Amino acid sequence: MAVAVVSTALPVSAACTSGVTEPTRLRIATGSATAVYYAVGQSLAGILNRELPDVTASVVVTAASAENVSLVSSGQAELGFTQADILPVAAPAGAGMSAIARVYDDLLHLVTRAQGPIHQLEDLRGRRVAIGAPGSGTAVTAGRLLAVAEVDDDLAETLRLGIDDSVAALRAGKIDAFFFSGGLPVKAVADFAAETSARFVDLGQWVEPLRRSYREVYVGRDIPASAYGTEPVTTVAVPNYLVVATALPEQLVYDVTRLLMQRRDELSGAHPAAARLNAQSAITTTPLALHPGAARYYQTHKP
Repeated sequence: MAVAVVSTALPVSAACTSGVTEPTRLRIATGSATAVYYAVGQSLAGILNRELPDVTASVVVTAASAENVSLVSSGQAELGFTQADILPVAAPAGAGMSAIARVYDDLLHLVTRAQGPIHQLEDLRGRRVAIGAPGSGTAVTAGRLLAVAEVDDDLAETLRLGIDDSVAALRAGKIDAFFFSGGLPVKAVADFAAETSARFVDLGQWVEPLRRSYREVYVGRDIPASAYGTEPVTTVAVPNYLVVATALPEQLVYDVTRLLMQRRDELSGAHPAAARLNAQSAITTTPLALHPGAARYYQTHKP
């Protein structure tokens, strides 16, 4: 599994003198460098490095949710972002992972060219569609949606592309549409919509079928005109969580939770989606239990 680590910490000497404790390493599994998890994770790493003197935090560039869960579960990362619908598949009970917070909702984007023939989900039949990178939450949510709509077997070609490759392929006419799940706005999608006449397909009618077939984590959310300068649509949304290795010390996770909540304005400066973080919704992390350190923070800082 190839991952890239981007450090925001000051250099730390590899040598360790007698009596000096090495900093605790916190690797935060995120996603593409142009997507929301990365922006929020990079900001969080900077906050942790600045305010926790015994911590060295860095971000890991990944395919996103499913890979992040795998990295945290296997000890290759200490924290990570994931969609809630990934967890029943990739994080069975006893996987050594707990939750710090529900952060915000990821919205499933189905993007095509405005002048093209795709106006509804069923119009994907016979088309070339990118459904997200392997190891991403997008691939899981999009795959479930296509199955519920009975469209999955009728696509001309299904491509496993991440957000950057999806945008490039649609721009070049190599695909007819792509899916991507992320918080509003997604920079790569916004850049595409700014330079190309784009259409976002309304998926609101598929929320209830998804809830019936899979789990009730799915909800309907609007992509407003203000997000990308396009016609507003309703789409499928799913909560995302910041998860953590259960073995991390309680006090350390308490401090990470405290800074996550207290520095929300700074995090939202990195990406507006982080502004939706609040203590009232943060504790809703089904099916994962809160880490004891996170639970202690919320118990002592009730809204």
